[in-house]
Amino acid sequence: MIPLSYYMILSAIVFVTGVVGVLIRRNIIMLLLSIELMLNATNINFVAFSYYLGNIAGQVFVFFALTVAAAEVAVGLAIIIALYRGKATVNVAELNLMKW
Repeated sequence: MIPLSYYMILSAIVFVTGVVGVLIRRNIIMLLLSIELMLNATNINFVAFSYYLGNIAGQVFVFFALTVAAAEVAVGLAIIIALYRGKATVNVAELNLMKW
C-alpha cells in the first residue's frame, strides 16, 4: 500500500508546477492548462484522503470538480477564440484587456 505522504508530495509537485506556469507564462492557453494542473493536484488529494479515510465523499467531490473543469475549458476556449479573432494574439501582455 502506498503511503498517504507520497500522494501529498505528488500533489504538491503538480500544484507548484501549475503555480509556476501561471506566474511565468504569457499565453492564455498555457495559463488555462496551468490552472487545470492546480485543480488536478487538489483532486489527487481529495481522492487520496477519501481512500485512506474510507469515505466516498472526496471521490464524489472530485467527480463534480472534473465536470466543472470540463465546462470551464469549453467556455475558456470559446473566450480565447473570440479574443483571438479581435486581436490576433493570445498573449496576455499584448491583449491589454484593462484598457478603458
